[in-house]
Amino acid sequence: MSPTYTAGSLVTARGREWVVLPESASGMLVLRPLGGGEDDVAAVFPAFEEVRPAQFAAPSPADLGDQRAAGLLRTALRIGFRSGAGPFRALASIAVEPRAYQLVPLLMALRQRTVRLLISDDVGIGKTVEAGLIVKELLAQGEASRLAVLCSPALAEQWQGELREKFGIDAELVLASTVSRLERGLELGQSLFDRHPFTIISTDFIKSTRHREDFVRHCPDLVVVDEAHTCVAADDAQGPASSSATSQLRYELLRRIAADEDRHLLLLTATPHSGKESAFRNLLGLVRPDLATVDLESPAGRARLAEHFVARKRADVREYLTKEDGLADDSLAERTAFPSDRWTKDEPYKLAPAYRALLDDAIAYANDRVETAKLQGKREARIAWWSVIALLRSMVSSPAAAASTLKTRSESAAARTAAEADALGAPLTRDSSDSDRLEGMDVAPGAAESEQGDPRLRELSTRAAELYGPASDTKLKALTKHLKSLIADGYSPIVFCRYIPTAEYLAEQLEKKLGTKTLIASVTGTLSPQQRLERIEKLAAENADDPAVRRVLIATDCLSEGVNLQHSFDAVIHYDLAWNPTRHDQREGRVDRYGQKRDQVRVITMFGEDNGIDGKVLEVLFAKHRQIKKDLGISVSVPDETASGVTDAVVEWLLLHGRQGTQESLFEFDGHQESFDRMEREWNSAAERERTSRSKYAQRAIHPEEVAREVTAVRAALGGSEEVRGFVLEALRDLEAQVRDPRDGSGDFAAQVGGTPAGVRDGLAAVLGGRIVEEDREIPFRTSPAIGRGEAALVRTDPAVGALASYVLDSALDANTPGPRPARRCGVVTTDAVTTRTTLLLVRYRFHLTLPSRNGERQIVAEDARLLAFEGLPARARWLDDDAAASLLGARAAANTHEQLARNQITRTLDGLPDLSGHIAEYGVALAADLDASHRRVRKAGDEIVRGLKVVPQEPADVLGVYVYLPQQPASPSTPSAASTVTGAEA
Repeated sequence: MSPTYTAGSLVTARGREWVVLPESASGMLVLRPLGGGEDDVAAVFPAFEEVRPAQFAAPSPADLGDQRAAGLLRTALRIGFRSGAGPFRALASIAVEPRAYQLVPLLMALRQRTVRLLISDDVGIGKTVEAGLIVKELLAQGEASRLAVLCSPALAEQWQGELREKFGIDAELVLASTVSRLERGLELGQSLFDRHPFTIISTDFIKSTRHREDFVRHCPDLVVVDEAHTCVAADDAQGPASSSATSQLRYELLRRIAADEDRHLLLLTATPHSGKESAFRNLLGLVRPDLATVDLESPAGRARLAEHFVARKRADVREYLTKEDGLADDSLAERTAFPSDRWTKDEPYKLAPAYRALLDDAIAYANDRVETAKLQGKREARIAWWSVIALLRSMVSSPAAAASTLKTRSESAAARTAAEADALGAPLTRDSSDSDRLEGMDVAPGAAESEQGDPRLRELSTRAAELYGPASDTKLKALTKHLKSLIADGYSPIVFCRYIPTAEYLAEQLEKKLGTKTLIASVTGTLSPQQRLERIEKLAAENADDPAVRRVLIATDCLSEGVNLQHSFDAVIHYDLAWNPTRHDQREGRVDRYGQKRDQVRVITMFGEDNGIDGKVLEVLFAKHRQIKKDLGISVSVPDETASGVTDAVVEWLLLHGRQGTQESLFEFDGHQESFDRMEREWNSAAERERTSRSKYAQRAIHPEEVAREVTAVRAALGGSEEVRGFVLEALRDLEAQVRDPRDGSGDFAAQVGGTPAGVRDGLAAVLGGRIVEEDREIPFRTSPAIGRGEAALVRTDPAVGALASYVLDSALDANTPGPRPARRCGVVTTDAVTTRTTLLLVRYRFHLTLPSRNGERQIVAEDARLLAFEGLPARARWLDDDAAASLLGARAAANTHEQLARNQITRTLDGLPDLSGHIAEYGVALAADLDASHRRVRKAGDEIVRGLKVVPQEPADVLGVYVYLPQQPASPSTPSAASTVTGAEA
């Protein structure tokens, strides 16, 4: 009869050691390899396969290593952990090291039975990472089984990459371009949302009548909504605002999704409160219905909101944790990697005489056209108005945009009413702060009002086409000068334009004008979102190993939202002045965000000082925007309607006075003082609301000291990115790889691994797509988790790092492994770090966890590795605290240790291990109590979340490593000669 194995016990099967999992049943064992993850679980049937109880063998005194052996073995063990015993189940299996402040939403989520959060952190803080942490944790705990991310199609590829590269979640894209392929693979009656458990879905695609009902019926139990503010509309006295039909459809979809009280829902937006209280309330109502009406002026109401709402600005998290916040060690304090300085400058340019004459004639034509249209009727007047704005905006953008606009029919010309003309014309000529309106907004808008066009427009178009190149285009000439200056200072800039023809024109004109070491690419709305990312990646990867290479990306505003460009670019040039300062904030946010390596980001705003338009927009809108930002320390958007009214006034003033009439004050322009007064009032009101909300809605649910405690515990259990990098470097060198470390500050390095042991090469082959590792093939190791084919990321979950850790651990445990063995289970070191004989133990504990959840209790077997240290001999051990034990890892040999002395010392210690078993077991019981308290602390919101929680140690613990540290003795005549001693490394 085969023996009965309890959960957590060790067995030997199939030539390796396993941990028995609680899912085992009579006649079948469910096993996980020691140190392995959920993907490595296997079922074994003892009736058909040999299964024996495993007794973990003690180290051998014949297998001595050097002073680095303990550190390498410990790190290899921690990297291999995929099922830690702490309250965060997923942190061991993600490829990103979260910042401390990014754990706040995760802690908030774990204190809710059904997770409902509105995450409204500022642009560039890392909302995607915060959401990913929650998603991965809920999936790891079994609280959720399926996921849907709703976002714009432009952001779908980025979401897919983030989830795959950072969190190991392979999600299927559900877009208009992919749904036919996905539906072809379905079985009869099957929903694609059942077939594919993880999906990233275009919000606008899924809100359509055909697909909405299917999605609502089969909606996953976990939904993330990006840019959630675009999914709600404000209410007026008659009901939902009629101006946002798209928002109403999205809102109706989300309202139905949120109606299921058991569905987890994460709403993400950097702008939760656009100034319209009803829209904000509708957003809160999606989180929880009662929040739509809660009294936010009362402390109780704000406390209720704080359980579900987190909104922090960059200043709130730049210096997040210190000793004052409860950190035990200031070395764990975090300074978030935002650029500390944004260098900004407004750079004017003047038009060349020929271009100035063209603009004057265009203004004259525009004025005539508007005056004539006013006599023809309201519809004709509005069509003419939008055509004129298109003409003037294109004219000051570039000769290419002007030529295209002047010969293209206006969208508004097809309008049947004045209102329809406004609906067609406004989107193509305004710079709305609404990120939902970016797609398709960079085309040249058109100024002609008939298919045949206007002879005067055709003549202006011909003249514009003749002005291509720096000889006639002084704006282009000025840009070239600014780019050369930035490149000379080591920057790689992004040039933002308003129109596609301008971007293409610049790319063509700048080719080979910036030197052979400068690469240029353009990205516009002519490319699909996927093609945009591919072109950017290609530009970033080209000659990536040459530090002298600089890159210039020319882009329209299709890249001003959602795309992370801080890893490849560090400066922004606003070639075309937007008519809404918020658009500039969005552009600059592509590079001035978390992860930017430069301490100073540079921003240049170009404006025409004599074109009659740019100067006034800069004077009126940007001056006010910058003053508010200076006063508050944050950016406050001007309401779109207000900005539109001001720019309308600028255009009317220009038409009336012409380019020469710049002496008369714009503010005194007849009939428009009210527009400027209204802008002043509304903007000041928005700024005051922002000032108040920073205090009213400050994140108070989770205190910094709570985060500090968990950060300390997580890093003690898993280590950090620097530890991983150090381990990989040391292990590769010890395994006889040829390492090339440029020491350029990036942290990246490369290694030729053809000479390493076969077991290492086999493990690293996965990085190269399963191909054999060639002798001279270099594998680049990158600090960024965003890597290319054939590269490895310096994160614990990368396959190459995992392969190295497995080899180091397995070769240490198997003394018969041929070839180099970087880590050993024993060591004797003579050092000045101790004053008396001290022993360090590396111990692996196993725990049987009972974790409550809303789906019932879950039984889990988890592991943890700890360092224990004592002074003296085992029989009379004086135990040290955890900090003293950890400090021994940094001890270095101060003298050689005689080989026979080393063997005697380690044998004496190993023989005394039975005397240590009592304390090792007691430590395990205390560790279980600490882990139990940690689980309860993280889930402290209610008894239902912790009822039934239990952490029980599984005995005996495994002593993996034993390292003896001897104090250095004063030199004497009897000291053995160097010839009769061995160093730790030689041993």
